[in-house]
Amino acid sequence: MVEDQEIKTTVSPFAIREGEIKTFDGKDGYVSINQIIHKINLGHISDVHFKILDLVNEFEFLTSRQIYQMLKHKGDEIKSQDKLNTKLDQLVKTKILTRYYFTSEEGKGIYRVYCMEKMGKYLLNSKEVECKWQPTDNTKPVALMKKRLAGNQIIVAYMRKSKNFDGFKVKPAITAKMNGKTFKAHGEVRIAKAGKSLCLLFEAVRREDDWEAKFVDRMRLYKDFLENFVPFDSGYEARPQLILVCEDDKHMVETFKEIVKNNLELNGIKVYYTTDLKQNSESLEKSLTEFVKNEETGKFSAKNVEFKILE
Repeated sequence: MVEDQEIKTTVSPFAIREGEIKTFDGKDGYVSINQIIHKINLGHISDVHFKILDLVNEFEFLTSRQIYQMLKHKGDEIKSQDKLNTKLDQLVKTKILTRYYFTSEEGKGIYRVYCMEKMGKYLLNSKEVECKWQPTDNTKPVALMKKRLAGNQIIVAYMRKSKNFDGFKVKPAITAKMNGKTFKAHGEVRIAKAGKSLCLLFEAVRREDDWEAKFVDRMRLYKDFLENFVPFDSGYEARPQLILVCEDDKHMVETFKEIVKNNLELNGIKVYYTTDLKQNSESLEKSLTEFVKNEETGKFSAKNVEFKILE
């Protein structure tokens, strides 16, 4: 498998493309649970298949590369990406998982997105594993799927590259205090070093239709939560650090401008920015950016933040 830092693309695979649609690439027809049980009894569906199923259940939408990286990080015996793809094909053919790809005017996407199918839910329930999947989950639009994929990629990157990584949540629930509304971030990573810990909250921003208005609505909720934070709000002992995950450097600037234009700066609280492709670096300690105001000119400039705790 090509290592992250060897990837040469300048456009994130999780960026929104004009006119993009998702295309079903799963299996049509009927598969009975008895057929699946027979395959399990013959050993054609093994423990590795169930580990893949557990990951898709937890992360909702995953690419085969993300699945491979997580399995390797956990020490599971997967010899190659091709071997994993064969197992994924088996899960799709038995309707335990299903998959989609994205198509736009630029052509067909280079990766497949895997998600749960009803047979997968039956198998997890039989193992007394909680599975909240509903068939309508797979009808989510492209933008929501790509936000989920971008958030998952952040978690994968920190899991693999930060020696101070201390855990994660896929969709942490947060309650805006004054608004009273509960919403979910696109990822949470816990970093710990020398007895101190920090929670990083990631919000994936995509250039979807009317993205500016949707982003402003989300930032109002974050502003409510973070400015009114007291210990143990939404389960956090200390106020978490918000990081906005943008499509590219230009999008970081566009996102920051929306915050300034709508008076959504957080009082006395820093917000950091990153992009999908910055997670491909060998180290994450220089992956964050902040916008700093020049008091003399009143203008803002982007400044790279060196976070040693992320090394």
